[in-house]
Amino acid sequence: MTQNRPYSRSPHDLYPGLLMATQDHDFYAQLGDSIAKLRKDRGLTQTQLAETLGISQQHFLSFEKGRRRLPVAALPKLSEVLAVPIDELLGVQPRNGKPGPTPKLLKQLERIQKLPKRQQSLVHQMLEGICNEAGV
Repeated sequence: MTQNRPYSRSPHDLYPGLLMATQDHDFYAQLGDSIAKLRKDRGLTQTQLAETLGISQQHFLSFEKGRRRLPVAALPKLSEVLAVPIDELLGVQPRNGKPGPTPKLLKQLERIQKLPKRQQSLVHQMLEGICNEAGV
């Protein structure tokens, strides 16, 4: 005899593949925290980053909160937009210990890229002169 109790079982009972192992959940929660921090450091909204991935803001939020598994195919695009290596997104420590450019410097570089070529050339010449004078 079949009982008719449509709401007595959770989705996890019906679809066991939805469950994440604790280790996986911790990894995706940490990944989401890392993405959220980098996004905020870059001055981006969830909506802006979601649009670059072609998903809704709510869907993106579920990645940041670690509720959904971020598709591996999204890592290169996130890496590009957030201007960090995929290793850093995944929480892998760099081997050489050299830090990358600061978020403020990255924003300035993005602004310089939007300048006309002639002005970009002037900025380049100024930076070269300062670096040469400092011996670096």
